Amino acid sequence: MINGLLIGLREGVEASLVVGIVVAYLVRTGNRQHLPKVWAGTLGAVAASVFLGLALYVTIGELGSPYEQIFEGSTMLLATAVVTWMLFWMRGHSRALRGHLETQMARALGSGGAWGLAALAFSAVIREGIETALFLFGQITAARGVGGASGAGGVVGGAIIGLIVAVGIGYAVYRGSRRIDLRTFFSWTGIGLVFIAAGLVSRAVHEFVEVGAVRVGTQTAFDISRVLSQDQGAGSLLRAIFGYTAQPEVVTLVVYFVYLVGILTLYMLPPRPAGAARSRVA
Repeated sequence: MINGLLIGLREGVEASLVVGIVVAYLVRTGNRQHLPKVWAGTLGAVAASVFLGLALYVTIGELGSPYEQIFEGSTMLLATAVVTWMLFWMRGHSRALRGHLETQMARALGSGGAWGLAALAFSAVIREGIETALFLFGQITAARGVGGASGAGGVVGGAIIGLIVAVGIGYAVYRGSRRIDLRTFFSWTGIGLVFIAAGLVSRAVHEFVEVGAVRVGTQTAFDISRVLSQDQGAGSLLRAIFGYTAQPEVVTLVVYFVYLVGILTLYMLPPRPAGAARSRVA
């Protein structure tokens, strides 16, 4: 549930922030008549995201071994790649997001193509929806190994709660609340997602080890199951959130720490100003 809550909250706030900026701009410029188009694009993206999530879940149930493990591992790697890209993209573009969106909206309204607003809302929300569907699928797959159907249900339940809270935050931003420090919010939730993604990528490698696709470093690194079992108590919680295992293979352990240390180090570095790279090239 904690994993689902964090994912739903983080991705939901990003989508809500974009929609809130679009709605606020239309209201401020006296274009309320175009709001239904924005809501149509938003709801269409939500429906498409739910469909994608269900399609992934149903598809995996139709596969047998070893295709199931290959599909699961590949999807986990894809989810990790997409979320990693999203973290750095948001960090680098968050300051200029409002100005960029308002420029696009002014262009759409000026050309008379108001349905472009629906496309803008759809593209913004579907991006977050796809990321959410992929990342949740990876977490559901991992949670089924820990707690079966109840574990998967916890992830989904947490995600729904996170999305509801995210909508509330988006509304507060729309109303002009200054109590929400979005920069701090995105920084801390980003760090949390890096830890979750590290567990996801190591779990993906484990799936490939199981089917023999990875044959280097497959020996057990250590066994601390008597000290902290992965199937009960704190160990099961750590497994669900961070991908903990009491008997990790050498290769999964190496991949976990390489990803965690490398990505966390890069993420904690101060972002370069947007014009720095352009000025150097010039």
